[in-house]
Amino acid sequence: MTRNSGTALRPWPSAAFAGAAAFVVLWSSGFITARLIAPHADPLTFLAVRYVGALTVLTVMALAAGAPWPRGRALFDAAVAGILLHGVYLGLVFWAVAHGLPAGVMGLLAGLQPLLTATAAAPLLGEHVTRRQWWGIAAGFIGAALVLAPRLAVSTGGIPSVALFAGIAAVLAITAGTIWQKRTGATGDLRAMAAVQYAAALVPTVAVAALTEPMRFDITVESMVGLLWSVVGISVGAIFLLLGLIRRGALAQVSALLYLVPGVTALMAWALFGEVLSPVQLGGMVVASFGVALVSIKR
Repeated sequence: MTRNSGTALRPWPSAAFAGAAAFVVLWSSGFITARLIAPHADPLTFLAVRYVGALTVLTVMALAAGAPWPRGRALFDAAVAGILLHGVYLGLVFWAVAHGLPAGVMGLLAGLQPLLTATAAAPLLGEHVTRRQWWGIAAGFIGAALVLAPRLAVSTGGIPSVALFAGIAAVLAITAGTIWQKRTGATGDLRAMAAVQYAAALVPTVAVAALTEPMRFDITVESMVGLLWSVVGISVGAIFLLLGLIRRGALAQVSALLYLVPGVTALMAWALFGEVLSPVQLGGMVVASFGVALVSIKR
């Protein structure tokens, strides 16, 4: 297992910002795709089909390039990361929202992940988070909360406790998964590693889907377009970028990018579905962007 030595959390080189921006856009599009898919497929069944597609694409890519496959402990580490990042995190998010957890509440819970990651980065990874970067993480959380405020306002009524617990568990899973990936994924081919991750995530996803869902997946234009983009744009493109960013950057900086996702998603929903953008949301986007800049950009 590869460990990081104690180092200060350094600003990203300028070349990394293109990958970071592409990751935010691709990751944000996943929420738009989920909205497109929702009427046509059960959530965990859709995830299982998506994982099969991503596994197929990545396996072909790895074989075509002659990439070495992880073995032994590296194989185990990749499988654990895949189960946490894909099987548990995404599975619990889809399940919680489908069972009564408002999307705005789930988004706010997800905002805790950068805070948890930054807190764990020092003792587990030896990464030093400066005071300025802590202020940036706090500003990012406030900005994301402002973007999500309209959704929180309409989330009336009681929230099922089991759905809330699932949402909290999902945040813990992605935090643990990113830390595990940072600690163990410093070497190896990213294509082969991601393929192993999806193979591992597929097992619990199919098992839970078979136990809890009728496993409905309607073949429609919307479902096939959503599936194609989910596989190519998100499960391959966004995850490939995420693994690369985790490998080359400090984990607190990578996690802080998630504060930009609610704002970018709101912009996409405005452009594609005509959803209203309030002044509070626009202000939240500015605050979140400022917070991420404090974490990532050199003074």
